[in-house]
Amino acid sequence: MKFLLSWARRAALLLLLVILGWQLWLLGWVLYWKQWDPQQTSFMRLRLTELREKQPQATLKHQWVPYARISLHLKRAVVAAEDDRFVDHDGFDWDGIQRALEKNQKRGRAVAGGSTISQQLAKNLFLTPSRSYLRKAEEAMITLMIESLWDKQRILEVYLNVVEWGDGVFGAEAAARHYYRIPAASLGPAQAARLAVMLPNPRRYEKNFTPRLAAHAARIQARMHYSSLP
Repeated sequence: MKFLLSWARRAALLLLLVILGWQLWLLGWVLYWKQWDPQQTSFMRLRLTELREKQPQATLKHQWVPYARISLHLKRAVVAAEDDRFVDHDGFDWDGIQRALEKNQKRGRAVAGGSTISQQLAKNLFLTPSRSYLRKAEEAMITLMIESLWDKQRILEVYLNVVEWGDGVFGAEAAARHYYRIPAASLGPAQAARLAVMLPNPRRYEKNFTPRLAAHAARIQARMHYSSLP
């Protein structure tokens, strides 16, 4: 019995050290990316692997651009569509989460997520699209790190540069050139709103931009000038 208790304590300690080491590894990358731009994310690696299963020479469309070279219209549209309290919250929009839970309960299935831009960025940088309580807990920890160490402008800059915007298309610059053949700095209000509403499911909407989605884009365009930006 004593041997089993001793073994259990050692196993628990080892597990704790592994978890602590993982969190420190994540924290190191968050600190590094505060100053240096990420060139690849977890989502990018996953998508590239999927593309190369079908086409071994496939590459991603991605080009980093600084915050100042991303259209003001796109910044406002993305905040309006994805996280209209972005500049005010600490990484979690509790009201938005409550509304999403109520909506999901009403529909009987998951139709809304309530994730903030900061949470989406945490997932994109380090995690996978899979859903589980463990993954959500890890996402929350990374979100706290990002919100504690980066300012809001850096969060939005990195998000707009790494978020998925189509099959193999990542970041605002690649999206602007892929869909409109212009740089991200030149995106107009209607183009920005259209890109913003694609974010929940970009690979699907790239091929099937429905009239319902177009109407949503029009609503975003109508109110995006109210968006507060860092």
